[in-house]
Amino acid sequence: MNNWLIGPVIIPLIMGMLLIVFQKNLRLQRILGLLALLATCAVSILLIHQIQTGGIQTLQLGGWDAPYGISFVGDMFSALLLLATSVVSIGCLLYAFPSIGRKQEKLYFYPLFLFLIVGVNGSFLTGDLFNLYVFFEVFLVASYVLITMGGARRQFREALKYIFTNIIASAFFLMGVAYLYSMTGTLNLAHLSIRIAEAGQDGLITTVALLFLIVFALKAGLLLFFWLPGSYSVPPTAIAAIFAALLTKVGIYAIFRMFTLIFYHEPQITHLTIGILAAVTMILGGLGAVGFGDLKQILTYNVIISVGFILLGLVSMTEEGMMGSIYYLMHDILIKALIFLIGGTVVYLTGTSRLQNISGLIRLHPQLGWMFLIAALSMVGIPPLSGFLGKVFTIQGTFESGDYWLGGIGLAASMLILYSMIKLFMNVFWGETILCVDDEKGTTKGLLLPIALLTASSLALGIGAEGVAGYVTQAAQELLDPNRYIHAVMD
Repeated sequence: MNNWLIGPVIIPLIMGMLLIVFQKNLRLQRILGLLALLATCAVSILLIHQIQTGGIQTLQLGGWDAPYGISFVGDMFSALLLLATSVVSIGCLLYAFPSIGRKQEKLYFYPLFLFLIVGVNGSFLTGDLFNLYVFFEVFLVASYVLITMGGARRQFREALKYIFTNIIASAFFLMGVAYLYSMTGTLNLAHLSIRIAEAGQDGLITTVALLFLIVFALKAGLLLFFWLPGSYSVPPTAIAAIFAALLTKVGIYAIFRMFTLIFYHEPQITHLTIGILAAVTMILGGLGAVGFGDLKQILTYNVIISVGFILLGLVSMTEEGMMGSIYYLMHDILIKALIFLIGGTVVYLTGTSRLQNISGLIRLHPQLGWMFLIAALSMVGIPPLSGFLGKVFTIQGTFESGDYWLGGIGLAASMLILYSMIKLFMNVFWGETILCVDDEKGTTKGLLLPIALLTASSLALGIGAEGVAGYVTQAAQELLDPNRYIHAVMD
């Protein structure tokens, strides 16, 4: 039964390769692409059930025992992220059908979209550090092509910044892998944890840990987010939404995995550094969110705030804090895709992203307006919406660990989110309607369904929190007890 672990990687991979063959049959590409994502979603749900009943699941490819073979490991943390990824990818793909354009569809959009999901899912499941690097490169290569779709000059300029940043990060990643292998003789994550625990995390290993922190901070947009606002505002809406939902989250996942499983012995250095980076990220992201008068810029800076906030639970290393981070991470994957789809729809209708040129859209598009308000209130953490529990547990965790300054900055960042999102709602949807139906540049036909799907998913995560709490608690306990992961892989 453990062979289901390979499903979230192999299903989109095989289908992506198949779609290259049917490049000219766009209708078939749409149907097969959607079926692949639905199947991946079903396998993710099955994995969550398996992990709940049987503990952490492992798969040793080729029959080689760990640490010699290629290990796939599914704990509750990675399984929950797989499910959130599947839901978001289905929503973004449905949005792409009417919006991406035939020109982009013919340029292998659907295979590239599936390869992006392969890289993301593989990063969540791999139990090997080098294969983590490989899966990072798989989704990055796909994103390099997707970010340029549309062919505008500004896209190419921002794409170059995005590509160069990730190439530099990948080079540092390989350096870290080489140093770690030279010191421990292994790259299996569970075996690395054993070796470092036996040898003790000395100054040199802590330095390598900080090198990995720089790598994943670059990829997550933690402090080093200079590439993010432009990169997430130039692609077509469906692509920007999947970027905002997933790409930074893989970097966040890697930080969680590395600093709970391997580099957890010197928290006064490593975790304090993460806390400082998270605090500065939230402050700078908040200032950007409240300072700009452009819809796309405000949304991208809200992505940056959430990166810092999610990491607060990791810094606290308490069960409540970790539960809050996991819950908020799932919420953020859904909600960032949702607000980017709504924001892109507004720009599509009005032809502008400047707030001064948009007003009163709720009279023409009430469903769009009210779904945006739900998303905005959820981001702020209004009960019983999906952001509420994540924020409460995360802040509680920082207070329990004595990191009151971090909890205070997290609360202040929430107020900046509130201000920026209410500013968007009041400027874009409220007020006097200055645009009539005849002046609109497009139509919402086919666009509201995926937005409604993600809104419903977010509401289900909030209102159905009691049903999800057990899974989140198990995920937090597994992260805080590295021995569970090690025994599942090595025994």
